[in-house]
Amino acid sequence: MSDLRVVINGAGGRMGQELVRAVNRGAGFVLVGALEHPASSHLGEDAGVLAGLKPTGITVESDAAATLNGADVVIDFSTPAASVRLAERLAEAGIALVIGTTGFSTAETAAIEAAARRTPVVKSGNMSLGVNVLAALTRRAAATLGIAFDIEIMEMHHSRKVDAPSGTALMLGEAAAEGRGVNLEDCAARGRDGITGARRPGDIGFASLRGGSVVGEHAVIFAGPSERLELVHKAEDRGLFANGALAAAKWTKGREPGLYSMVDVLDLAD
Repeated sequence: MSDLRVVINGAGGRMGQELVRAVNRGAGFVLVGALEHPASSHLGEDAGVLAGLKPTGITVESDAAATLNGADVVIDFSTPAASVRLAERLAEAGIALVIGTTGFSTAETAAIEAAARRTPVVKSGNMSLGVNVLAALTRRAAATLGIAFDIEIMEMHHSRKVDAPSGTALMLGEAAAEGRGVNLEDCAARGRDGITGARRPGDIGFASLRGGSVVGEHAVIFAGPSERLELVHKAEDRGLFANGALAAAKWTKGREPGLYSMVDVLDLAD
């Protein structure tokens, strides 16, 4: 079986560099392209050297049309607007896409869904095995415990993260809402300040903390009468996200067009 030909979009970022390292050490993958935005200071650099490896002969480029030639799949950790543009281009070319970008608006999510009607797209707020198991447990606990248990989701990330709540926190919120059979948009409490009044029954609350170099910590708290259940995940190395993204990339091979998640990749559906 030939190696899966991978392009990394956002190759100059921390996750992009981690992905280059993961492709380099992973059997069955070959890096065939590295993309960045036109204003990136990393354009023209060797993607391997940028990631602390030996030269790969693959330079960081901004021209997607040239870079995508011959690719089987693109792994994208960039920005929502860049992800949408990329998804539309890949849909035209029939190239699979794995999206780890977070912070999408409703309109941007709809654009990704439209692209997925023409090519396989795996989109997840978090690529780790542990977090996706956490989401499955959250869904089950929310369904079992019911409305008597208040749900609060706490997340903490490094000081440079630009979106809040994190994509993972929102993914966990969606899992909780699915377990209860409700729409998250109708019950999300994403910020509290001042005299807010009593907690509204049925709300799913979010709290976001930022500081230092924290890779990612998430807790789903079920606070009920006289007892509390806490489900916690702590990421200790970005490599786990890169490994998950590569697993998703491998899973797309031969798939029909559609919008998938890590639930599909890891076969975690109930």
